[in-house]
Amino acid sequence: MSLPPLTAFRFFNSAAQATSFAQAAQQLNVTQAAVSRQIRLLEEALGLELFDHRNRAVFLNAAGKRLYNVTAPMFEQLESTVYRLQRAAREDVLVVSCEPTIAMKWLIPRLPDFKRRYPAIQVQLLTAGGPIDFTRSGVDLAIRRNDFHWGESLYSAPVCEEWVGPVCAPQGQATLPGFEGACLLVTQSRPSAWQHWFDSQNIAGPQTTSLEYEHFYLCIQAAVAGQGFTLASRLMVEGELSSGQLIAPFGFVRDGSHYMLLSPVALAESTNGMIFHRWLVEQASARSTAALDAPTSVTAQHS
Repeated sequence: MSLPPLTAFRFFNSAAQATSFAQAAQQLNVTQAAVSRQIRLLEEALGLELFDHRNRAVFLNAAGKRLYNVTAPMFEQLESTVYRLQRAAREDVLVVSCEPTIAMKWLIPRLPDFKRRYPAIQVQLLTAGGPIDFTRSGVDLAIRRNDFHWGESLYSAPVCEEWVGPVCAPQGQATLPGFEGACLLVTQSRPSAWQHWFDSQNIAGPQTTSLEYEHFYLCIQAAVAGQGFTLASRLMVEGELSSGQLIAPFGFVRDGSHYMLLSPVALAESTNGMIFHRWLVEQASARSTAALDAPTSVTAQHS
């Protein structure tokens, strides 16, 4: 007996995983009609139905469940093998995904040092945050804050703790007491960051205004322009603190999270991955003197 085309099994596996022909079509970047056609061809070739159709929804029947129990690990193993083969073919290239603001403000300015010390390793940087599919993205390593669950299939290694604090242009310090009347710059990615910081400093509901920006690097530029205070990661503003464009009147405090290096394989299996992780930790430990010398709480500033 000859097997149906692999494409039909691939479409079936996506539809079974998503329990939706429409969602499978989005994942495969095809039309829903194309998914339905491939499922129909597979069912005709096998001589049996694989899905039950009820109320415009699809559900695996007994035969479909048996087949999915085989195709799911098969495609996972195939994707994993292809990923490893591609990775082996570009041993001198390390594709790294990093949150945009950390990439722009902290990582990119330091990459020349990595290139000087490890000229045989070419770092390709992609900017993204949150969950990542290493197989589909072609990424080798990802720098992420541990504010989401990435599952048991990924390996992680700590880079540094997250330190946060308010920063502003030097002339903004005049509005400091209690933050009354201050303009707070808010980012869409961490909308509750200010409230968490106020709670940590025992500041109760100051009367403030706010401006919202999509990314942290926009908030930082707005703070440099004198638009108000932004709550920033120490890593994001080391350059501006050193140049005097920004000040950190209350210093920086740990917020309980960490930056982690994520990998689909154990770092011990990747010499380049181990080198990059060791270099990241070294860079993160070289903290800005301006950041460390600033006061560390509102109480300390106004006691």
